[in-house]
Amino acid sequence: MEVIKIICKVIYYSIDIFILLYAIYYIITGIFAFFNKNSKIRKYRAKHKIAVIVAARNEEKVIGHLLDSLNKQNYPKNLYDIFVVPNNCTDNTSEISIQKGAKIIECQGNIKSKGDALKYTFKFMAQNYPEYEAYCIFDADNIVHPNFLRRMNDTLCSGFRVAQGYRDSKNPSDTWISSCYSLFYWIQNYFFNQARMNIGWSSSINGTGFIIAKDVIKENGFNTVTLTEDIEFAAQCALNNERIAFVKDAITYDEQPLGFIQSWKQRTRWSIGTIQCLKLYSPKLMKVAFKKKIPQAFDMSLFFVAPIFQILSTLLILILALYNVFDIQVFDMVKTMYDNKIFSVMLGYVASILLATFVVIVEKKKVKKTVKGILTLSIFMLTWVPINIVCCVKKEHVWEPIEHNRIVDIDSIVEINTK
Repeated sequence: MEVIKIICKVIYYSIDIFILLYAIYYIITGIFAFFNKNSKIRKYRAKHKIAVIVAARNEEKVIGHLLDSLNKQNYPKNLYDIFVVPNNCTDNTSEISIQKGAKIIECQGNIKSKGDALKYTFKFMAQNYPEYEAYCIFDADNIVHPNFLRRMNDTLCSGFRVAQGYRDSKNPSDTWISSCYSLFYWIQNYFFNQARMNIGWSSSINGTGFIIAKDVIKENGFNTVTLTEDIEFAAQCALNNERIAFVKDAITYDEQPLGFIQSWKQRTRWSIGTIQCLKLYSPKLMKVAFKKKIPQAFDMSLFFVAPIFQILSTLLILILALYNVFDIQVFDMVKTMYDNKIFSVMLGYVASILLATFVVIVEKKKVKKTVKGILTLSIFMLTWVPINIVCCVKKEHVWEPIEHNRIVDIDSIVEINTK
């Protein structure tokens, strides 16, 4: 019995230490968000010819407003064109896009996901439109700040070949779910992307509002196979030591899910994709990180472990709770350890409120409009645990589209955010 107790202690404390070190790593890297270095992105004259690409599946309700915002870019009209890539559509996405002046790329073959659509589009562009120097990617539910392409041109001129813009929200106050999503992205923008930009590492690609130089695709391809083509491509960039810039004032306003079921579906896709990337890329990233001394490769490999650590941290609390309830004395101080864990959870809840409030203020958002999210962010994050558990055992991985309905135009967004 004593041997079993020792083994249980070793396993418990080992997991606890790894979780603590993981948290400390993100706290330390997040601190660099406060180090406001001089921007490495200067302003240049408009130079690069950019293809704006929108992969769309049954997006007739929202795509018109995206295209309106793209048509209002403060960038020379002769230096960018909009290409809509309808795939598996049964509505009027193509017709609306044509009316708004976009060019249509009809996908050939079996397109199952956004990654498939982009892979096809990049090959098509190289063969039929070689004059474009970079590709800017958006989702159909986005609306785009008028200076987006201007700032991405500056980024390319500053020497970066891949860049992620600032992912904002067009409906942060609709529901507690959309509010939590908004806070999640604002925190990621500030404590992950901006922090890594300050350190000199790679930011992460967040699925929309990013740019890739044509030469990057030409040299390395766009060979994604997971459900999360964005972070998979970021991993490929890390393996090739291709640094991803974060451009804070290249802003995309994204529609956030309103209900829990829709959110569950979307986050399930993200978690499955992250676990797929963990299996496919983490060993390669670790090898490259230490062999070639590429810090962003190490950073990216740790990012993919997040679902596992989230499950383990919750598991430790549940184990102690069971020991406490059934008075199983595997540890000498089960009651004290359990009480400490509960206290840590309560402290974490308070910390999440303070963190969310801080980010809302520092990002110049309105606390009143996001109070629902501020109070429930920790609950939102906790609901990710069962999602991750399901994704770890789920065998069938199918990309499912998310319906978008929130209609907001760029003029109203800019007006609201400038008041």
